[in-house]
Amino acid sequence: MIPQWIIEKKRDGEELSREELSFFIEGYTNETIPDYQMAAMAMAIYFKGMTLDETATLTDLMMNSGDLVDTSSIDLPKVDKHSTGGVGDKVSLLLAPLVACCDAAVPMISGRGLGITGGTLDKMESIPGYRVGLSDSEFLSVLKACGCSMIGQTGQLAPADKKLYALRDVTGTVPSIPLITGSIMSKKLAEGIDGLVMDVKWGKGAFMKTYEDAQELARTIVEVGTRMDKGMAALITDMNQPLGWSAGNSVEVIESMDALQGKGAPDLMEVTLALCAHMLVLVNVEQDIETARAKLQKQIDSGAAFEKFKHMVELHGGDPKALDDYSSLPKASESEVYTAPQDGYVAQVSAEQVGRAVVLMGGGRSKTDDAVDHGVGITDIVKVGQQVSKGDPLLTIHANSADKLAGAKELIDKAFAFSDSPVTAEDLIKEIILPEKKS
Repeated sequence: MIPQWIIEKKRDGEELSREELSFFIEGYTNETIPDYQMAAMAMAIYFKGMTLDETATLTDLMMNSGDLVDTSSIDLPKVDKHSTGGVGDKVSLLLAPLVACCDAAVPMISGRGLGITGGTLDKMESIPGYRVGLSDSEFLSVLKACGCSMIGQTGQLAPADKKLYALRDVTGTVPSIPLITGSIMSKKLAEGIDGLVMDVKWGKGAFMKTYEDAQELARTIVEVGTRMDKGMAALITDMNQPLGWSAGNSVEVIESMDALQGKGAPDLMEVTLALCAHMLVLVNVEQDIETARAKLQKQIDSGAAFEKFKHMVELHGGDPKALDDYSSLPKASESEVYTAPQDGYVAQVSAEQVGRAVVLMGGGRSKTDDAVDHGVGITDIVKVGQQVSKGDPLLTIHANSADKLAGAKELIDKAFAFSDSPVTAEDLIKEIILPEKKS
């Protein structure tokens, strides 16, 4: 095959065969197809799109470009959740132990934060001693022992995606639904799971800024996963304001541990329980969402989910005592309460500006190799619709220098808007997308 002929075919909007896509993905992975030709292909896909069959084929080829995790030795149904990322999105820390308490295994391969999006691995590494870099055998051992494990991507998991994502990042082809779908699904399905629930976020603090784009991505992912014989569901959730009451790394660990002990923010618990319930239904642990939610709530009320999380942390080499006594978690040296400049109703808490403030203080990264300050963050964030008086606290900023605290305050100034009349927030769960039923 001739690479440029395949590029021309996609440039002209034609559908590529499995053989043509395989030729391109294998060639790019083994370096017989150079970056400039893959960049041209990515740009052709960006402008002309792909059919669902093409996207499913692309996903399958990228998934099989490296190692697959063999979870056949685990008797329980295997199910996972993936979020497209947001600010204050600590759902994974609650979700993995909750589902693992309910006769399902959660083999969760997570990522680090980039830009304003917080990363699960960065949060977990706030816990003293926690190891995210387990071998496959260690990963399976933890899963068998406690039913959940949260690790980072190994070098041989979907290497085609790793190469292609780096190229897309520097060629302006990241915002492509087929390429996003292939990237997400090739990594998640390599975990050896039976089902996957997607949390597709939309709004100011999300990758998908509009609801329509989030809807298209969710539908594509669900249909592609279904074509690959996986149980699939997607929830489209709001990310115009931060999720929960905090944003950062160790501050989100603290909030998550409080939530597992029955003291969670209402929005955080709503999203978490909805995702967990759909996971249990997908793999037939429960038959309906209401029964699943009741079962999950019992795991919180009894303390089982909190103990499950501590067990997982211990198996990863972390110190579970740090989750009972937060004094050993990273903590910022300076904090300041940010107060309301006027009376009124909170009309906006921009997740984007809150996320930028966390990054500015060192809690996120602008490049993949940046170090992260696990102690900084923002806590006690008010919610849209709350009535406040001038001087009331809106949130608390935690920084490790006066300069960074001042810089964060400037960004927070842009985060808030107020109204003289009552305000209603966006629906937290906008839509639930399930596979289309075949007639």
